[in-house]
Amino acid sequence: MANQPSPATGSQSALRTFFVSGLGTALEFYDFVIYGVAAALVFPQVFFPDLDPLTATLVAFGAFGVGFFARPLGGMVFGHFGDKAGRQKALVVTLLLMGFSTLAIGCLPSHESIGAAAPVLLVLLRLVQGFAAGGEWGGAALFGIESAPAGKRGLWGSFTSMGIGIGGILGSAVFAIVSAAYDDNLADFAWRIPFWLGGVLVLIGLYARLSNPASKPLQPQENTRLPLVAALRSRPREMLLCTGIAFGYVTIAYIGSTFFLAYATQMGYGSTEALLFDVSLSVAIVISAPLFASLSDRLGRRTVMILGALLMAVGFFVFFTLVGRHSLPIACMAYVMVGALMGATQGPIPAFLAEQFPRHMRYSGMSAAYQIGAAFGGGTASSLATAILIATGSPFGVAAYGAAALALVAVCSFLLRETAHLGMKEIDADSGVETGAEILRSV
Repeated sequence: MANQPSPATGSQSALRTFFVSGLGTALEFYDFVIYGVAAALVFPQVFFPDLDPLTATLVAFGAFGVGFFARPLGGMVFGHFGDKAGRQKALVVTLLLMGFSTLAIGCLPSHESIGAAAPVLLVLLRLVQGFAAGGEWGGAALFGIESAPAGKRGLWGSFTSMGIGIGGILGSAVFAIVSAAYDDNLADFAWRIPFWLGGVLVLIGLYARLSNPASKPLQPQENTRLPLVAALRSRPREMLLCTGIAFGYVTIAYIGSTFFLAYATQMGYGSTEALLFDVSLSVAIVISAPLFASLSDRLGRRTVMILGALLMAVGFFVFFTLVGRHSLPIACMAYVMVGALMGATQGPIPAFLAEQFPRHMRYSGMSAAYQIGAAFGGGTASSLATAILIATGSPFGVAAYGAAALALVAVCSFLLRETAHLGMKEIDADSGVETGAEILRSV
């Protein structure tokens, strides 16, 4: 397979790859997740105290969503940088930006102290977070995929998916501990502790990425001046379908990670219980994502993605029924179920999207497509789900919204070509120009 190291190092190589790709992403998405948790639990009181609780939650989720609209720009900038100068340099810069913005959010004065300037600064720092996250996902995924032995690109690409889940566990667990220890003044001061810790933890990921050998530079014949333009010209169909997959998946991911948290508190569960639910969901993703990604290496990406989307659509309706029972064990089981089903799509996505592009445009193409979809899907998911709940008074409207997003994932997956059993030489040598017969065969 082209552009790949020899597979001699076995488990040690897999562990090292996970440390750079998965653990680095975990530390970066820890910072991203704690913002979402804080938006659900404390930001309405700290930055929007003049609004009623449900409306303040809606506005806080709107501020959360603003960061998503910086992600496409981050994906394009760091994708270009990563394709031209190498993956490692781009990954180091994204980590530094995320650490700075997270630490700064933890130091922000409240609305009570500086008035309207507080939420304005919050939104600006959220934009920096989104810009950094836009470049992180694609580069970290490619580090695993492009280092993988034959037949394991799905599994090694899922290290990034596992990292996102681990970041969710760390973020929710830290907030749960802080919430339990400082329940009376969580909104006054204690909410800052996870943000300060996040700024420090980024140093671990930085060490991992700086200590890893830099990726091989492009050969002169591969050195496309504008990789994103090349991707748009040669693979417009793939760009559009990958964007659709990202829109659908990130929509349900952020309904699951942020709206579900706020919904649990609205249903009468305590904030510590709600965070326990979030940890349960993230643990299930960490376990299921590599299992389904490995399955996609054998059965094909499309088969696993479509089956996972259909199961998850049904799971949304089951979830709200179980949580409505007002039983802590049953609610935990519901969150575990949702997390396990999310892994069915989250696991194969990195490899599936990366394999649609040859190496010289891969970082730019997959990052731009994914982050544009993520901006419109994840950036609106929590706010739209909350608005649907307010308008209908029923959680099953939210379930229908999630099912529609998953239908889009299934359709776009069906229309993309199957890539699991192609070698990287074939993918990298592909011009991206398909004939009509080839398009029909891919479907």
